[in-house]
Amino acid sequence: MTRQGAKRENVNDELFDWDDANILHFAEHNVSPEEAEEVLIGDPLEMGFDWSELGESRWSYIGETLRGRVLQVVITMRGGRIRAVTAYRPTTRDEISYLEYRMERQ
Repeated sequence: MTRQGAKRENVNDELFDWDDANILHFAEHNVSPEEAEEVLIGDPLEMGFDWSELGESRWSYIGETLRGRVLQVVITMRGGRIRAVTAYRPTTRDEISYLEYRMERQ
């Protein structure tokens, strides 16, 4: 899958760093770039911070897409933009934590 071939309707290239590598990786997890952005731009729950094996800082968030899909998205910062590293369905325990967080915010 190439960037040109990927479905990228509402991607914010000024805020987010997308290329063939992360678009393909997200497709392997059945997550679109748009869904990852929706999670991050919404009101996600920060799940923590860690360092990658290469010493890169990584933050993890859980949130919902506009269609109500709950996802965990891991990001780093590169060149002043958000680089989404991976996304997947959170564990049941983490999803419950997010849903409790969301209920508290209403």
